[in-house]
Amino acid sequence: MTATTFATLAEPTRLRILDLLRDRPRPVGELVDALGLSQPGVSKHLRVLRDARLVDVRADAQRRIYRVRPQPLAEIDAWLESYRQLFAGHLDALEGHLDETKEQSP
Repeated sequence: MTATTFATLAEPTRLRILDLLRDRPRPVGELVDALGLSQPGVSKHLRVLRDARLVDVRADAQRRIYRVRPQPLAEIDAWLESYRQLFAGHLDALEGHLDETKEQSP
């Protein structure tokens, strides 16, 4: 995982593209229709996603079909795991505090 991956995902349109591709692979034209952007605009975002290795593309006659590559996202998930544990520890402490407060109230 690199900072480039995070920079790539920081752009809302690219996140929307990944959300659309999460369901199934899609041709560029379908992404253009779903996003309401120009074809060159969508293609620029797809190029950035491809350069960051977040999507793959395959040719199907004249169409280009894009799909999500799960590996880079799995790397982000693994990196976030330590933060989830930290967050869970804080939630456990809050739960304990709330339980104590509940027991002390009349």
